[in-house]
Amino acid sequence: MKALKESNNAVDPRIEIIDKRLENVKRVIAVSSGKGGVGKSLIASMLALTLAKKNYKVGLFDADFTSPSTHRILGVKKLEIKEEKGIIPMHVHGLKYMSIIAFSGEKTLPLRGADVSNALIELFSTTLWGNLDYLLVDMPPGISDTLLDVIRFVKKTEFLIVSTPSTLAFETVKKLLTLLKELKMPVVGVIENMKTKRGSPTRERVASANVSFLGVIPFDSEVEDALGDVDALSQTIFARKLAEIVPRIISPSA
Repeated sequence: MKALKESNNAVDPRIEIIDKRLENVKRVIAVSSGKGGVGKSLIASMLALTLAKKNYKVGLFDADFTSPSTHRILGVKKLEIKEEKGIIPMHVHGLKYMSIIAFSGEKTLPLRGADVSNALIELFSTTLWGNLDYLLVDMPPGISDTLLDVIRFVKKTEFLIVSTPSTLAFETVKKLLTLLKELKMPVVGVIENMKTKRGSPTRERVASANVSFLGVIPFDSEVEDALGDVDALSQTIFARKLAEIVPRIISPSA
């Protein structure tokens, strides 16, 4: 595991620039999960919107290069960026926003291995985030190349983990938590999403992993119809329950 944090990066000068690009970003929070389909992108997007409404300076970076979805959630029809000594993120709903779709459009990008790393390094080293209180990074599911690269190259990253009540979902989350613990990466906590029944062992499972359990978000059938309309999305039970969890994300001891 130690090798994941130790590599000879001198061959790529872009890596040294990443710290400079993020020097005025107070917190980088990677929203992650052990598997897909748990609502990770939705939580990353809504968390960014909620923080922005609280007058924080917020950025949202969609780091899922093969299946980006935050633009659909936010209702971004066309991502327009400018370049001036770097890439200037688009301003969307009070956020600074960046996604690979700015370059690929709706085309599928079958990236793998070195291509994923190259895309991640390029965007982190060239995007001009400026002064931010929070940069939310929507991560691809699982223990992916992107996750390992973020651990290696984005030194100030904290991880916010999303699970569902499913035993299978938490099995993958447990592996992710184990990895992050071994690498001494800070974990903000775990959110249980899409809860449908009373009583769940998720809280106890999280406690046994010695990680903070941040709260529960019930399954909300209204969310699907609200996608792409941030005003409607903000009125859902999902959004209201996430807003209740936000203080514990801002101040983990709260």
